[in-house]
Amino acid sequence: MDREKELSELVRRLKEAAGENLDAVVLYGSAAGADFQEHSDLNVLFLLHRLTGADLERLRPVGLWWWRKGHPAPLVFTPEELRNSADVFSIELLDIKARHRMLEGADFLAELEVPMAQHKLQVEREWRVNVIRLRQSFLRCRGQRSELADLMTRSASSFGTLFRHGLIALGHEAPNSNRAAANELARLLALDAGAFHRVWDVREGKSAGGETNLESVFGAYLDLVTKVAEEIDRRLAG
Repeated sequence: MDREKELSELVRRLKEAAGENLDAVVLYGSAAGADFQEHSDLNVLFLLHRLTGADLERLRPVGLWWWRKGHPAPLVFTPEELRNSADVFSIELLDIKARHRMLEGADFLAELEVPMAQHKLQVEREWRVNVIRLRQSFLRCRGQRSELADLMTRSASSFGTLFRHGLIALGHEAPNSNRAAANELARLLALDAGAFHRVWDVREGKSAGGETNLESVFGAYLDLVTKVAEEIDRRLAG
C-alpha cells in the first residue's frame, strides 16, 4: 500500500472508530513539506472533541494498526488541550503550523497562536537539555563504531530542529532545511557548521565507511552544539 492510500485508510478507520467525535486529522513534518522524501516519517495528529479513557480505547485498534505499518504513534489532543499547550510546546507547534496538511476537518492550525516569549525559553532549555543528553549517551557507549554513529545520527534530527528555532528565537527567518539552518545560525554566531554536516552525511549514508574517524567527528560535533547552546543562552539573556 502506498503512502497516500495508507493515509486515506487511516482517515477511514478513524471515522469509523470515533464517529462524530473526530474533529480533524493532520499530517505534519517533512512528509507534509517541500522536503518530502520516500523515507520521511508519516507523523499524524488526531483532534477529538472529547478525550476520555473510553474515547481513547476506541482509537487503540487504529493506533496499533498504524504503528504496525511502521509509522510513529499519533498525537491526540482536544482543541482546548492544544490551545493550552501552545506555551509549553511552542517549538513543536510552530513546526506543525509551518509544515502540515489537513487530511480531515478544518485547518485549526492557521488560527493557533504560539507565544513567542515562551518559545525563546523553550529554545534555551532544549539546547541545554540536548547537549546534556548527548554527553550522557556518549558515556554509555562501549566504543563500537556503529554505536557511536547511531548516537550522533539520532541526535542530529533534534539539533537540526534547534538550529532552525535558534534562528527564530534570535529574530531571523529560518529555512526549512536543517543543513541550511545550521549554516545560517553558525554564520550568525561566528562558528563552523562543518561538524553537523559530517554527522548528517553519516545519517544519509554518504559517509559511513571505515575511512571516517567517528571519534574525531563526535568531538567536533559536541564542541559545536555546546558552543551554540552557550551563545544562544548568552544572546537571549542579553
